Amino acid sequence: MSRFTGSSWKVSRRLGYSISETGQEIIKRKYAPGQHGAKKGKLKEYAVQLQEKQKVRFTYGMSEKQFRRIFDQAAKMEGKTGENFLKLLECRLDNIVYRLGFATTRPQARQLVNHGHVLVDGKKVDIASYKLVPGQTISLKDKAKDFKIVKEALAAKVSRPEYVSFDADKVVGTLVRIPERNEFLPEINEQQIVEFYNRA
Repeated sequence: MSRFTGSSWKVSRRLGYSISETGQEIIKRKYAPGQHGAKKGKLKEYAVQLQEKQKVRFTYGMSEKQFRRIFDQAAKMEGKTGENFLKLLECRLDNIVYRLGFATTRPQARQLVNHGHVLVDGKKVDIASYKLVPGQTISLKDKAKDFKIVKEALAAKVSRPEYVSFDADKVVGTLVRIPERNEFLPEINEQQIVEFYNRA
């Protein structure tokens, strides 16, 4: 299945969760779209687990195949599979470009990466799923720094998570450390995702 390119607002309303993390999609209508959207009964265990998986998958804008592959990587790591999984997702290049404020949305950040405008340690990296490690720097090509969308995104950025640092003068960001679980996606119950994939 390819990556979803439809309305993120409809997805957010269906899931009852803001995949943009702004909350704007569900402020006025906290129910699913459609004629019967407001009529929602109690979900069964499988549906709850599926919904939790979809919340995270759509938040990071990934295909099911990509998503499952990263989950399998996390399952082979030491520690809690659910936490490792979310940390792997959070350290993707497109996500850190978004967290630093170079883009206002993750799809916009992914586009900057895919079009070759992003540098990691001074070298072009055009793979959105590139896994960053602590200490690596993220910057933009000189031409990209003048893009209107980049300037507007940086101007609108109010705060950044503590696991990244940003030099406004040089327009360079750094992944300082692997994020702690309580620093991102607080509403997500990753154990539901683990149970979903372990149902076999």
